[in-house]
Amino acid sequence: MHNAALAQRRSTAGTSSSLYSRRQVLGAGTMAGMPLSWAHLFASRCAAASNPAARPTGFGCARQMIMLFLHGGHPQQETFDPKPEGPSAVRGEFSAIHTRIPGISVSEVLPRTAQIMDRLAVIRSMTHDNPNHVQACLPAQTGHRHPDRFRGRGDFPPSATDFPPFGAVCNATQPRSNSLPNWVRIGPLMRRSNGTVLHGQTPGLLGPAHASFAVDQSLLPKDVTVQAIQPGAELTLNRLGGRKTLLQQLDIQQADLVSSSPAQDLEIHYQRAFDLLSSTRTRAAFDLQAEHTATRTRYGNTEFGQRCLLARRLAQAGVPVVNVSYCHTPRGSWDTHGGNFTKMRDSLGPTFDTAFTALVADLEQRGMLDDTLVVVNAEFGRTPAINKNAGRDHWPWVYSLALAGAGIRNGCVFGASDASAAYPESHPRTPEDFAATLYHLLGVDPQTKIYDVLDRPHNLVTGRVITELLA
Repeated sequence: MHNAALAQRRSTAGTSSSLYSRRQVLGAGTMAGMPLSWAHLFASRCAAASNPAARPTGFGCARQMIMLFLHGGHPQQETFDPKPEGPSAVRGEFSAIHTRIPGISVSEVLPRTAQIMDRLAVIRSMTHDNPNHVQACLPAQTGHRHPDRFRGRGDFPPSATDFPPFGAVCNATQPRSNSLPNWVRIGPLMRRSNGTVLHGQTPGLLGPAHASFAVDQSLLPKDVTVQAIQPGAELTLNRLGGRKTLLQQLDIQQADLVSSSPAQDLEIHYQRAFDLLSSTRTRAAFDLQAEHTATRTRYGNTEFGQRCLLARRLAQAGVPVVNVSYCHTPRGSWDTHGGNFTKMRDSLGPTFDTAFTALVADLEQRGMLDDTLVVVNAEFGRTPAINKNAGRDHWPWVYSLALAGAGIRNGCVFGASDASAAYPESHPRTPEDFAATLYHLLGVDPQTKIYDVLDRPHNLVTGRVITELLA
């Protein structure tokens, strides 16, 4: 996602319907056997202004990014910022353990993480002021918040005007050089218990053409097959080839239409679908059965662990952005309003600790950590006070995130919370700053603008790079 890859055309908005009728589109889609909504015809329009000024170190180090999203918000006190000496009403049940970095501790439920702390960077002073899961997920995954007028609305579904997340931006700005998707989501589309989809998972104003390729199934079976890349039983490779030939013939007959930008986008969409379903490289990348049993065991016999392993395979194959969902709904998530300590000890802590450390170590052993960025992200943390149900509630005013890999300063702990892990004591930074840092590492020009379907420009980066995290 480097500078040369960021310059893209800006097509004229509002002309697609006059160039290519809805009936023609739906007819071509039916003949191809691959349904396509009208919204796919709208081109994404991104442009990056060249900035010759010197940038901080680490720019463009990350060829791939794997983002682990801990929906619900992990408790900073029971993960990366333990407070065993804090006030008794907030300290919790666990002690802190030493890490490989002198003077730096993590919670006792993360013993493996303690052993790779010299490969991590942790931010202990993340902060914002929105305690709503649905809304807070937007800035966490895009670096952009909703306008203030939305604050009182509570849970509401994502919108086509939302700012796009990292993967959608990557898909819109990075030319494709192979049959693999640019952005893959492994795990379910995360929702609240009322069914509302968490924001920051859909392409928003970039349009459906830039949605993630989703793998949403159990990955635990030994003989698991990723269904998302399997053509239907009736759709053989021969039939795929035949349909591709038919589309090529239609292109020749309607050359004037194909020369238009909406038709070119349609052609690209079909080409991508054909490549995905027919490519041996794609099938190999998604082939979790190819991993040794010992490797699969190393990541943990959990859905999250196997998702992390598949993410490594995809990064190794060259997929630029992979999102790993921890869970589906609040059940089983990090939203620990009750039984926080039991869940952290028996499930959440061990599951994360095993999978996360296996991923980092595996990438390092394969020589991939220098150009693969691993991100531990969430919408916020948990309250310093322990409620009557032995739980912790929503708390965005201070929380901790972690990174490893490409361009990251090893063994770095940035910022600090106060004695109760309630507010930043030093160096408060926001989701906007976190996003700016990730885009910096991905090599995205900070002056990049995203254009919506009405050709209105939006600044992609609005925060400040956290330079202290960079190697």
